[in-house]
Amino acid sequence: MRTFTKTLWGTSAVVLTLAGAASAEPIEVKVFISAMFEIGENSGDRAGEYQHWYERYWQDAAPQEVPGAIAPVHCNDEGVCGSVLGMGKVNAAASMQAILLNPAYDFSDAYYLITGVAGTPPSRGTIGDVVWASWLIDYDLGHRWAPEEGEPGEPVFMPRKGYEEYRVHELNPNLVAWGIELSSDVALKDSEEAQTYRMRYPDAAAQAAPSVKVGTHMTGDTFFHGPGLSDEAQYMAELYEADDYLVTEMEDNAIAQVINRLHGTDRIAAIRGSVNFDQGHPDETTLQHLDPAPGETAGGFAETVENIALVGAPLVDRIVADWEAWKDGVPAVVAD
Repeated sequence: MRTFTKTLWGTSAVVLTLAGAASAEPIEVKVFISAMFEIGENSGDRAGEYQHWYERYWQDAAPQEVPGAIAPVHCNDEGVCGSVLGMGKVNAAASMQAILLNPAYDFSDAYYLITGVAGTPPSRGTIGDVVWASWLIDYDLGHRWAPEEGEPGEPVFMPRKGYEEYRVHELNPNLVAWGIELSSDVALKDSEEAQTYRMRYPDAAAQAAPSVKVGTHMTGDTFFHGPGLSDEAQYMAELYEADDYLVTEMEDNAIAQVINRLHGTDRIAAIRGSVNFDQGHPDETTLQHLDPAPGETAGGFAETVENIALVGAPLVDRIVADWEAWKDGVPAVVAD
């Protein structure tokens, strides 16, 4: 197979092409793990969203270049594959579609684990939490106006007709239940910096130690911030009759929409680790929180990206180990 060198995420790597791969037997994908960015190398330096997954599953895997995807795909011999899809809805969706349509892979029976970092409202979460998604909601696909142009105190968002099938996905409750059960005893990492930072917030949830939670992931390219927009995200969750808004991120609903068009959503799981609050504490403005002074950041990033893999890996490993029970669909009963 021909090889070439490509510069990716600041790294020069030898990448195997998939030219001619269509004539070979496609790789049977059992689980596909997606992350949105990596900071440097895939192993051995400061970890972004992908590194802990790479070190767990693909240390010996050759990178496979996929036309249209932003980064190579890695697969191990057990059918666990993964890739960095890129940040934002367009990047992530385009990469996911390119990978799904590539004939080198057989996604007929695949499960999907969408992963990454996120923000959380201090009233419901804290730094280091990992949240299983029960619902994925697109923060956009509607109408918005300035508060002073509407009724005082009323919401400034209205859904746009025609997007009903795109803007909300309820994930398979049975698969979510499996994820929660298998990660219920995971000991999450924490840091002194995050512990100190939490105390700036009066909310009991913000001050708590990291834990595994479940709720709505809100997908928006807009990095919305502040108590007003946080309240709006919760309003949207209630408007769509979903669970409470726990996570703000930029890709999940878009990725799910791409998968849904080809394979449905029954085999999609999503987890996000909270590395920031979606608003400042009572003694700072929203703009101050968006641009913190040196030493004023939340901390806990390294611990949170490790937590994401710690929480998600038990589900991946169970699916692969018990493949005959999972191949035809999510088993009906959560049991050890």
